[in-house]
Amino acid sequence: MSMNEAEENSNKNSARVTWEGCSVLLDINDGERMVFERLTAAASLKIGNKKCSLQPLIGCPFGSLFQQENGKDGPFLSRILSTSKGDSNNQENTECPIVCETKDNRELVDNNTAQNLSGEDIDELRRKGASGGEIIEALIRNSSTFEKKTSFSQEKYLLKKQKKYSPRVLVRRPTARSICEAYFKKRPEQIGFLRMDSLSLLLSLANVTSHSDLLVVDMIGGILTGAVAERLGGNGYVCNTYFGNTPYPVDIVRMFNFGNEICERIVHSSLTDLRSSSDATSLSNDQLEDFDSKNHANENVLSSSACSFSTEKNVISSEDGDTGMSSETAVSPVCKPGKAAKAGRKAPLETVKSWKENGFSSLIVAAPFVDAWSIVKELLPLLSFSAPFVVYHQYLQPLAQCMHNLQIEKMAIGLQITEPWLREYQVLESRTHPHMQMSICGGYILSGTRIHPSN
Repeated sequence: MSMNEAEENSNKNSARVTWEGCSVLLDINDGERMVFERLTAAASLKIGNKKCSLQPLIGCPFGSLFQQENGKDGPFLSRILSTSKGDSNNQENTECPIVCETKDNRELVDNNTAQNLSGEDIDELRRKGASGGEIIEALIRNSSTFEKKTSFSQEKYLLKKQKKYSPRVLVRRPTARSICEAYFKKRPEQIGFLRMDSLSLLLSLANVTSHSDLLVVDMIGGILTGAVAERLGGNGYVCNTYFGNTPYPVDIVRMFNFGNEICERIVHSSLTDLRSSSDATSLSNDQLEDFDSKNHANENVLSSSACSFSTEKNVISSEDGDTGMSSETAVSPVCKPGKAAKAGRKAPLETVKSWKENGFSSLIVAAPFVDAWSIVKELLPLLSFSAPFVVYHQYLQPLAQCMHNLQIEKMAIGLQITEPWLREYQVLESRTHPHMQMSICGGYILSGTRIHPSN
């Protein structure tokens, strides 16, 4: 690789702005939808029943906020700048001061007669090129109950209308956390129900640091492989091992925008190639074929995890009687064609030989379709002595059985099973409370340290 290519890859990995061909995570209406897109000149995003070009997103900083506007040539995305006049006006319209008040909503009746503006009137405003903010102002002026509502109700009303008539798009950088959040919110089964706090605990317990050589069994689409490679930063190796003849798909890795320097450190090698006669329990060909058939029965599900969320549509009805409008509320990440560095080459023979002699520095297993003990007993001898290992599973029982067998075989010490706990809070003035809807369980993690078996 030339010096120019190396410098270009380094700049892309540390870039603060988007570039043509990069992957981005688009957060629509504050988490209502999460969509992965690859930015190209022809890329577009569908919001409701309208399509907007993603051309304005190229070259903008990650974290930029865009708003859908109506133009002469159709809807388009306009960037919201904190110093712009339009943004300050919008804040004045959407933020209500929190004051001590005695009025309440007990006298209000939701009978769809409070709004004097009809659906035809709103369509006429759109045809005239009215912006989303102008439509919202018209709805407020023609509402007979808006002024009677409490400040909290007014703010919720404005937020609801803003999401409908003036959707916002936040450009987020695809990282281990943001990708895990997006999948866990919409399609958790495609990443084995791995929550972001469980993912971070996996990396910590496995002591994933620079210049480490990690052995990984990733049967959850590549989110684990990408997270490890992100933390290594191009120093060290992450080796995906597999039973049978076909590596497990790691399509999610393509979303991380890794350059060639990091992608070259993501390799794969079969258990047969890694195992040496003196270190590991031998598996028969029938056992390997059995592993292969069980693991790859779900290959179609995993291989499509980076590119296939089904679209669910919901008709949003207005409490004030304006016409309902179809909007997409659950769309999965969608990867569009574009150039990206390819990760997952076969491990070099010299490197495999070094791993056989010295062992890996740690092991991480996320295999929801295979018995945990069957994997650990084969892979643990590939680690160097005193190396940590962690095993993730959605359920407790497989890990408990694996822990019991490790104790009997005296293969590891410091064994413990951890259940991560995460609770999100809404922190607002006079409205701080836990989120009403949250995940019950983020899975379980078995961790320990490999030791020399005693006779």
